[in-house]
Amino acid sequence: MWSSEARLSRRAALFGAAVLLAACGFSPVYGPGSVAERLRGQVSVEAPATDTGYRLRQRLIQRLGAADAPRYHIVVALDLRDAAVAITAEQATTRFNLPGAAQYRLTDRTTGDLIQSGTVDTFTSYSATGTAVSTFAAEADARRRLAVALADLIVTRLATVTLP
Repeated sequence: MWSSEARLSRRAALFGAAVLLAACGFSPVYGPGSVAERLRGQVSVEAPATDTGYRLRQRLIQRLGAADAPRYHIVVALDLRDAAVAITAEQATTRFNLPGAAQYRLTDRTTGDLIQSGTVDTFTSYSATGTAVSTFAAEADARRRLAVALADLIVTRLATVTLP
């Protein structure tokens, strides 16, 4: 008996939530007519000429779509740093944090108007406990992961912009 009452209560709560969402003008971020859909295939991407910049650019293109005749242009600048976070008694670093920030500016290519600008930041880590080769590979992988994370944060921010 209690189980059927709980199910009924849960259904009523879900129905109420659906009514409230519909009344407030909620619309999916990636739904039809959304900003994300309107940006798809409309943004040319400029990023630093580094390996991390290249990976960030590729991820932005993957998420926003390749632009044949772009209406918008985004310029991204990166600020990456290494920070030793685990140091042994012998003063050997065994773990690094790789914090990174990406400053971006989205402009209308036709008018030159600034549509949105901002900074996103995050970090990743890598271990330096093995050989020099394994440490180098771990750092390169961390930089790839950081580029993807920063690009995804930028796309999330762009999904909230008001387009002209």
